[in-house]
Amino acid sequence: MQSLYAQTPTAFIEIKGKIVDDDSNDALIFADIIIKDSNISTITNSDGEFALKIPDSLADKSVTFSHLGYQKKELKVSELHTDSKIKLIPAITELNLVEIKTFKDAETLLRETLKNRSNAYNNENALMTAFYRETIKKRRKNASLSEAVVHIHKQPYSNFKNDAIELIKSRKSTNYTRLDTLALKLQGGPFSNLYTDIIKYPEYIFTNVDIALYEFSFGESTQVNNKPVYVINFKQKPGIKEPLYYGKLYIDSETLALTNAIFRLNVENKELSSNMYIRKKPRKVDVYPTEATYRVNYRTQNGKWHYAYSNILLTFKVNWKGKLFNSVYTLNSEMAITDWRITNPKLVKTKENMLKPTTILTDETSGFKDPAFWGEYNIIEPEKSIEAAIEKIKKQLKRT
Repeated sequence: MQSLYAQTPTAFIEIKGKIVDDDSNDALIFADIIIKDSNISTITNSDGEFALKIPDSLADKSVTFSHLGYQKKELKVSELHTDSKIKLIPAITELNLVEIKTFKDAETLLRETLKNRSNAYNNENALMTAFYRETIKKRRKNASLSEAVVHIHKQPYSNFKNDAIELIKSRKSTNYTRLDTLALKLQGGPFSNLYTDIIKYPEYIFTNVDIALYEFSFGESTQVNNKPVYVINFKQKPGIKEPLYYGKLYIDSETLALTNAIFRLNVENKELSSNMYIRKKPRKVDVYPTEATYRVNYRTQNGKWHYAYSNILLTFKVNWKGKLFNSVYTLNSEMAITDWRITNPKLVKTKENMLKPTTILTDETSGFKDPAFWGEYNIIEPEKSIEAAIEKIKKQLKRT
């Protein structure tokens, strides 16, 4: 059955479930769950699980489930409950060779996509509600957990003004003893994820100069939302020492919009890749990344695409001089748009709770002992390791 809540003036229904592959029954990570005819949405976690809070006023609507490379599925809210298992069917698509030959090569297609942002993407000011989660692990144990609901004051894709982020609600718990004497902090917080929006911020990966440093090729086509998409593979050219990225770009064949991107930083050169992330460290320690993985997803509404989700996974090795063993830290952050609306042209510019790109979320542990902390806000369902960490935090709070 569904769960009904009335803790706020707006009552809502909460549905939970898991999205899996129809053939293998494997969990589908980063699948989109959207209430039809609305902008309310969420995304599955690394276990393929989701939770979606639906305002009582939308109880008669349908919910769509979609994932890159799968056929979209639509179900009525009344058909869903707290343990729904949604099976998606893989989509097999082969783009006609003539369609691919429309472009001289994969690089030409990418350039067209970047030029096309004013046509394919939302060109109005939007106020987006987003959920942000950030974890720091020392080896496999959680050392820090931060979560926040923010408002993103999203500028139109047609201009080059930076977006602004307003903090609405947050909670954080850090076990600094587990971080030893090196307290790693993920500077930027939600801004780090926002900057993975390649279409809005191409300067972080594909400047006009940098594009020439990459090799591009067409990969096997797939589908997004039952529509065919081009797949572009890219990697840096041989002989270039500067750490660049490699990965895949997914481009809608009809609108030429970037729908998804999955890429990594080449970290083979330890010194140069370290300089990209480490600005200040003790003299007696060497810190360098061993992995840097990025993902960004876009959604379409009323014929226009917009930023929907991003995930950053960074792994660092920390070597203290004179110590026998090194430490391995994993920093993971993700941000999902859970609702949005078009707003007036005058976006918020100065407010006490506006974040800066250098902001580190402040400590606030009280929320971890409150099961209704997020209220009616949609969040990304915690994966099992995070749920376990939250339970430990609750026990610690009870003892203090």
